[in-house]
Amino acid sequence: MKAITDIKDNQNNKASKASGKRKLNDLFWGYLLILPTVLGLAVFYIAAFFQNLYYSFTNLGAFGKYKWIGMENYINVFSDPKVPQALINTVKFTVISVPISIIISLFIATLLNSKIKGLSLYRTLYFLPAVTMPAAIAMMWKWLYNGQYGLLNQLLAKVGIEGQAWIADPKFAMGALIIVGIWSSLGMKIIYFLAGLQGIPKAYYEAATIDGAGPIRQFFSITLPSLTPTIFFVMITSLIGALQMFDLIFLMISKTSLAVDSTMSIVYLFYKYAFEFQEKGYASAISIVLFMIILVITAIQLRLQKKWVNY
Repeated sequence: MKAITDIKDNQNNKASKASGKRKLNDLFWGYLLILPTVLGLAVFYIAAFFQNLYYSFTNLGAFGKYKWIGMENYINVFSDPKVPQALINTVKFTVISVPISIIISLFIATLLNSKIKGLSLYRTLYFLPAVTMPAAIAMMWKWLYNGQYGLLNQLLAKVGIEGQAWIADPKFAMGALIIVGIWSSLGMKIIYFLAGLQGIPKAYYEAATIDGAGPIRQFFSITLPSLTPTIFFVMITSLIGALQMFDLIFLMISKTSLAVDSTMSIVYLFYKYAFEFQEKGYASAISIVLFMIILVITAIQLRLQKKWVNY
């Protein structure tokens, strides 16, 4: 009996050692595969952030020489009249574009989740803006908005409405940018919502149908509560993306346009100070202020999500 017990112990020890080696091997390959991403994050994000934070306390200019000036840049940020204007523009773009884009993308995703003809074609068409370069999107919409030969004004003229210089007039420029921002962001949001919708068990809808619940009641009683984690994720990423709005303004609004001040976001203001005025220390302070705003908003959202997100 002792011999049999020894044999079993040896087998168990060998199996345990083999399992341990396999786990170590899996861990090694796992860490090796994520190493490029970790190095990229460390060099281009974490190290760059702390470098930027340091420069925000200096008077760094165009040629790399700088001097420690303490909180002077931050004092100037709060006394610079361009900063609150840029913040207002950024908040206006975010507050309007994010909720509207979420509602529209959720509606479209719900339609694309149903059984309709040409479903693959519709999904491809709606996803196209997500894989289109921002420069191409900006050029297309500049042509559509053009006050002299733009398609939008030509269509309005056919119904007797006078067109406008949509992206050159301060009254319309922000609204025009918001429309482009919403349109260009729909593709990714629809993909997220489609993934969330397909994760909801069909048994829920079958039970609701047996109980006599219609499509609208099913949407508000089953779909919407089940999608709250996806809605929360989309809301977080959309808010961060909208608060960092830059490319559309840079590509669509001319630097000499009258609409520059009414559309300038906080990131665009950072760009102007850093690369046009060559005041990189002051620009770093602006970017740190934006970082703190995003951090606070994200923390508040994470705190509030416990009250409405169903996991």
